[in-house]
Amino acid sequence: MASDKPLFVLVLAGPTASGKTSMAIRLARHYRTEIVSADSRQFYREMRIGTAAPTAEELKSVPHHFISHLTVAEPYDVARYETEALALMSKLHEKHQLVVLTGGSGLYIDAVCMGLDNIPETSAEVRNKVNALFHQQGLEGLQHMLSQLDPAYYKVVDKRNPRRLQRAIEVCLQTGNPYSFYRKRLVQPRPFKVIWTALEVERVVLINRINMRVEHMLSLGLLDEVRSLYPYRHLNALNTVGYQELFRYLDKTSRLEEAISEIKVNTRQYAKRQMTWFRKNKQYQWFDSLAFDRIVAVADQQMKS
Repeated sequence: MASDKPLFVLVLAGPTASGKTSMAIRLARHYRTEIVSADSRQFYREMRIGTAAPTAEELKSVPHHFISHLTVAEPYDVARYETEALALMSKLHEKHQLVVLTGGSGLYIDAVCMGLDNIPETSAEVRNKVNALFHQQGLEGLQHMLSQLDPAYYKVVDKRNPRRLQRAIEVCLQTGNPYSFYRKRLVQPRPFKVIWTALEVERVVLINRINMRVEHMLSLGLLDEVRSLYPYRHLNALNTVGYQELFRYLDKTSRLEEAISEIKVNTRQYAKRQMTWFRKNKQYQWFDSLAFDRIVAVADQQMKS
């Protein structure tokens, strides 16, 4: 790619079941480019069904990156993703003026496009202490401690994500300062311009899509996939909607019908949290899931300006 041409990343965000995969493929084919996934649940090759990863046919239609490239046992975090994704973007931009970045993990999108805050490292002793709290008192124990240590961050954190809670508590204990003290939200310079787009779906339609997707996953063999991962259920990668509920069924602490109902409810709640995250970024332009031509028009306009 000629150095005098500006480089672009077309972000396509949105809640789960909003149609990001098919729209991203259409956009990538239109611009003859490649897709970088920012869906942290789809990184793991053993979790294809429960994360609605792109099908083999979809993966063949356009080059995808960061799909099924990890095993659930491999430690991975957003900082490593930021480093690896930026390195990949640099290579892709040698061939393409525009690259599509898509997914439902807002933190991972922001890491690539704006950078991460400089959060202090923590000692193994502190991490072990917080991990012990989680194993002894569960999610509620983490929630209570963080609400005491950092009420400001507690208001905005995903309270169902134990790793986020643990990380914040670790920093509080390590430094004596609230985690929110280090969240400066300073945008890091990037060698590309970002075109912020996102898909939104009417609530009733989204609920119906989620319910149908869960039933489809079950028909594809989700229960067998979860059963194969049961020995690894303690890993952070598997603290995910669709897996935790069926682990409880396999533990015989709930009935299958209850587990399926919980997956649908928890997926709706997850979609709501995703929307809350994306709505905080006022740069996003919102489109319905059929607005391909409008998204292209917006992207073309920004690339010309």
